[in-house]
Amino acid sequence: MQRFQSYIDGEFLDGEARFQSVDPASGKVWAEMPEARENDVDCAVNAAEKALHDGPWSKLTATQRGKLLYKLADLVAANAQKLAEFETRDTGKIIRETSAQIAYVADYYRYYAGLADKIEGAYLPIDKPDMDVWLRREPIGVVAMVVPWNSQLFLSAVKIGPALAAGCTMVVKASEDGPAPLLEFARLVHEAGFPAGVVNIITGFGPSCGSALSRHPKVAHIAFTGGPETARHVVRNSAENLASTSLELGGKSPFVVFADADLESAANAQVAGIFAATGQSCVAGSRLIVERGVKDKFLAMLKAKAEVIRIGAPLDMATEVGPLATKRQQDHVAALVERSVQSGARLVTGGSRPDGDGFYFPPTILDCDDVASPSLAEEFFGPVLSVVSFETEAEALALANDTRYGLASGVFTQNLTRAHRLMKGLRAGIVWVNTYRAVSPIAPFGGFGLSGHGREGGLAAALDYTRTKTIWLRTSDDPIPDPFVMR
Repeated sequence: MQRFQSYIDGEFLDGEARFQSVDPASGKVWAEMPEARENDVDCAVNAAEKALHDGPWSKLTATQRGKLLYKLADLVAANAQKLAEFETRDTGKIIRETSAQIAYVADYYRYYAGLADKIEGAYLPIDKPDMDVWLRREPIGVVAMVVPWNSQLFLSAVKIGPALAAGCTMVVKASEDGPAPLLEFARLVHEAGFPAGVVNIITGFGPSCGSALSRHPKVAHIAFTGGPETARHVVRNSAENLASTSLELGGKSPFVVFADADLESAANAQVAGIFAATGQSCVAGSRLIVERGVKDKFLAMLKAKAEVIRIGAPLDMATEVGPLATKRQQDHVAALVERSVQSGARLVTGGSRPDGDGFYFPPTILDCDDVASPSLAEEFFGPVLSVVSFETEAEALALANDTRYGLASGVFTQNLTRAHRLMKGLRAGIVWVNTYRAVSPIAPFGGFGLSGHGREGGLAAALDYTRTKTIWLRTSDDPIPDPFVMR
């Protein structure tokens, strides 16, 4: 059995307690994890605060921080396959996807390595003749990072990279559902030579670990990725320390297909957008909104593609869809499909969990005549596509915006002016036109509404990990007049 440790103040530790992690492909225990509790959290935060103010990290130039990030990026690239295997084993995400994604994660660290010494202040043309005024951007402080089990190394890179570039220190809480890849990543942080306490990586459960971290008095900022319900607890906890927050939450993303679209291209993008990662993606294109004139044809294309998807062992490179990450998630998806069918949705394909071991669920398509169907409103976080049709552009836009979420959206059309109208009209943080699930370290990522606030990726993310200091310098040699002497 694999045995993992926490990483606190430059040391690998067992923690106050331990818990077992289950392989989603077999449903059996495969590893033992360190369970951080309040004392471990306190040690990690104190180590981060000390490193921020007193350690060698506080004395490094921005260029030197960037060089450490470059070294970390090279180590991630060199160890991508090993990290991918740990992520696949612990979360069930297929190896062909984890391998490609983690190789690209190295580019995120390279991007922020190059950005480290380009986070600039400003000189203000102040309205006082004997004053010079500057703005300095300084690290915001100790950052608490809470990362979910899906795509942990990617979702941590978009936090760790900009925070390190800005000069922050941090405590990263890996999800208790599949923490292996982040705990292994800690070894690369150590090998790269980051000073003790700069990056601390722990895992544990919400009440005893997550809550203690998000309300810790020395935490200045909380970067959270997860569901809206947990986010509400995080925001309430932040009232204890008045920490700022950035929240990247769930989605119920619309995928709008017009009759003039390249339907083959749209079908391939839709299949990738909902069935990749077994649907366990915050940007999954889970609501297909298709023009009525091509609905039957498009559904037939999707059904044919879905039914030949290879479901299998996630460590097999030929597998295209693996298991869901937990039994809890499998039960949630199955129950929501059943409730949607009972509410009138028509099952086009899939819908029943297969026999055998593991937390598998097949690619599933639900045709929803009733726009009030639970499948159109609630996030599955699984391989389930809900379909509704429209006749006019205005109706398509209204259906797309009929959600409390607002993370991502997709539009497929050959009509350029229509595409521009939809770009402006869609209430989502990301709009993909004639493509889907494209990401880059250069492009900000985040949502509106229940999908959260703040952005990850790009320069904006690094600036979010800074605070502005205003500096006034009086340039006159004349004495400051006594304000209480009348002249």
